[in-house]
Amino acid sequence: MFCTSFLNAQNNSSRTTLRGFVFEKNTSEPIMFANVILQGIDNKNILKGTATDVNGLYNITSLESGNYKLIVTYIGYDTTELNIFIKYGEVKTKNIEITESSVKLNEVKISGDRIEMKTEVKAASIKITSQDLKIIPSIGGEPDLAQYMQIIPGVVFTGDQGGQLYIRGGSPIQNKVLLDGMTIYSPFHSIGLFSVFDSDIIRTTDVYTGGFGAEYGGRISSIMDIKTVDGGKKLSGKLSSNTFGSKVLVKGPISKNKKSSFILSAKTSYLDKTSE
Repeated sequence: MFCTSFLNAQNNSSRTTLRGFVFEKNTSEPIMFANVILQGIDNKNILKGTATDVNGLYNITSLESGNYKLIVTYIGYDTTELNIFIKYGEVKTKNIEITESSVKLNEVKISGDRIEMKTEVKAASIKITSQDLKIIPSIGGEPDLAQYMQIIPGVVFTGDQGGQLYIRGGSPIQNKVLLDGMTIYSPFHSIGLFSVFDSDIIRTTDVYTGGFGAEYGGRISSIMDIKTVDGGKKLSGKLSSNTFGSKVLVKGPISKNKKSSFILSAKTSYLDKTSE
């Protein structure tokens, strides 16, 4: 009987789990790679932690019953602390919203030599985030996925009005471009300087240049898998224009409970007018 009780207690301990998602409060976007720390209140020696994945999910297992302080930290956001109680053998779900920090800084002057920007590249796949698109110089002042692609080794654009994409020697028809699972044809133009995608709706882009799974069938050179952002909890919009084109963006919730949302984006180019 002692052995049976010990085994049951051990199994319950392994099942005692805290999990959930970390979201940005204003946009409801999942926060990738946020630090989630669980500190014991009754027992200060208990300290466990993890980081959220690309979907904002965290998971902490093998916990003891008791009161805990849940701490979430992320660069550029206020630290969030919550007190929670976890029962023995419970699988507890706790979603957390964090708020972007607002700090007033004094003027800072920085000077130095120009350093060539380096991009970390993995052999088989490259992940591009919305922040990555904003850090490189852009033509016309608007970040564009096509311009970021040109700094990736093995990528070449050619052609006139219709930009053709060559990756590691493969022909353009051997590349597949997906937008939330939908195949997009002729996504680039103007010698690869611009794409049809509004950078404001792109959350992440995974570029597979070799060795991709069976779900990406039909091509042999590369896969570009683009995921878009959610519509958010508030109705908002954006209109911008530059020398080469204009774009408009509208997004917001669909229902009153804000559980579903929409996002509409339109983009046009003036290059056909300037080439006449």
